[in-house]
Amino acid sequence: MEDQLDRIDRNIIAALTADGRLSMASLAARVGLSKTPVQARVRRLELDGYIRGYQAIIDRDLMGQGHVAFVQVKLLDTRSDALDAFNRAVRGITEIEQCHMIASSFDYLLKVRTRDIAAYRRVLGERISALPHVAQTSTFVAMETVKDR
Repeated sequence: MEDQLDRIDRNIIAALTADGRLSMASLAARVGLSKTPVQARVRRLELDGYIRGYQAIIDRDLMGQGHVAFVQVKLLDTRSDALDAFNRAVRGITEIEQCHMIASSFDYLLKVRTRDIAAYRRVLGERISALPHVAQTSTFVAMETVKDR
């Protein structure tokens, strides 16, 4: 579907990626169209799934979620039912910000946000290790975020 995007569509996406709060008039000026065609293009990009939503970028340190850990998870069972059960359960843990199935010596990579290392330890011991089919975890604690976008 990517080849269906023209230069203007790509410019619209780039502008909204940089600032999702742009008015249609400002967006139109940036991409060189009038407001009405830009509104139609944005609506089409939303309907086609290129634009999935809009969100605020939150300062996680100020919110008490500044501790970041990446967790490698190896499962006991990787058949479809086991993967589905793991995926469903992961969605219920709010501290897990991201979950990626990985083609490697482990099965999943999680990005976990907590207040501090003690809170992370509780989440790991009580929630992540208790996820369906978990055999082993390995944790990597981020010391500094260099780029987050």
